[in-house]
Amino acid sequence: MAAKSEPPTSASMATDICNQISSVFSTTDPSHPPALDVLVSEITKTASQHGRIFVHGVGREGLMLKALCMRLAHLGLPSHCVADVTAPPITPTDLLLASAGPGGFPTVDAICAVARSAGARVVVITARPGGSASREATAVAYLAGRTMAEGEGGGLLPMGSLYEGAMFVLFEMVVWRLAKELGQSEEEIRSRHTNLE
Repeated sequence: MAAKSEPPTSASMATDICNQISSVFSTTDPSHPPALDVLVSEITKTASQHGRIFVHGVGREGLMLKALCMRLAHLGLPSHCVADVTAPPITPTDLLLASAGPGGFPTVDAICAVARSAGARVVVITARPGGSASREATAVAYLAGRTMAEGEGGGLLPMGSLYEGAMFVLFEMVVWRLAKELGQSEEEIRSRHTNLE
């Protein structure tokens, strides 16, 4: 009988996961600018026009976008999660950031179409730029992480977790760059964090 191998340590698992996420940012496509540049450009353009930023995604993708929405508010940018009861109507000066990792979802596609019909800009974050959600996009942020659509084979990150983990890292980079571009100090950002906790 073969001896059982020792399970990997937390540190080695974390290293493995971080390496998988890092590989997403090493994947380039000359037909698409880096997702970081697309998002920072679109958000700063919206901020310069005093527009608002709306975010939408389904499942865990949506959770990553909600985390970004919170940080955008901490940066002093008016930001809203689609479907929150306090979200105002979207207008031509506004921006919708929508995620469709596998290329499209019926609800995401529909919300992108409504935003475009209202004249707003739409950035679709996706691992499949040719998908249905991109048809309504004014810009695409290509993030080459494995999504649920690719099936099994994700190693330690199954069921689309690689794409979602890469979203979190991408959004942290976006917030860091925006803070620099908008001249926001850490103290200013911290001052906007809720005290109702």
